[in-house]
Amino acid sequence: MPFSPLLPVHIAGGIVGILSGTAAMSFRKGSPRHALAGKVFVAAMLTNASAAVYLAVLKHQTNNIGGGILTFYLILTAWLTARRRDGETRVYDWLALLFPVVLGVLTWMNGIRVLRSGASSEDGVPVGMMFFMGTVMLLAAAGDVRMLLRGGVLGAKRIVRHLWRMCFGLFIATGSFFLGQQQVFPAWLRGSPALFIPALLPLVLLIFWVFRVWLSSTYRKKVLAAQSEAS
Repeated sequence: MPFSPLLPVHIAGGIVGILSGTAAMSFRKGSPRHALAGKVFVAAMLTNASAAVYLAVLKHQTNNIGGGILTFYLILTAWLTARRRDGETRVYDWLALLFPVVLGVLTWMNGIRVLRSGASSEDGVPVGMMFFMGTVMLLAAAGDVRMLLRGGVLGAKRIVRHLWRMCFGLFIATGSFFLGQQQVFPAWLRGSPALFIPALLPLVLLIFWVFRVWLSSTYRKKVLAAQSEAS
């Protein structure tokens, strides 16, 4: 495939997304620095995901097409969740719901097809990862359905929805870079288990922050107050 000018855009978006996402996770939630880093992260990740989908289409990489669309969907809905007031939804939320539903079903069907063929992976993607990603997609869809039927999300549920979608979007970026692009690292580091640490760290932080929000009413009040002041 000839060189695409979108490749540097994709790479730059991924690098800026990882750095700004890490910064957003490090700053106090609801603070001005967190908000600024979050805005940079959203812009970078939406750019990265859009370029990834285009490049994947050119290379006929079906799994990367789905991954790019999922990343775009997660980051966009997470950003909208933070921007809106409690209990606020839009008509186009029903359209957005179609993306995780279709992606989740297709990903599960593809995983089952690979298993029936006797293979354990396809295009370097383990079948277990297919089922994992497909399940996440369907869980995201279930969250959308619950939100729409209830007329929006309130309080801690809104914070959790924002946090897990942002963190999982960051995980897709770190996993793709540290595990999927090991050729950019020194030869002695390629294949090292040490690369799993930065790749999986967003998942660890996702679990930490979700439990902290759910279990700490004081923390929830602080974040909600900071978000109200920022808006």
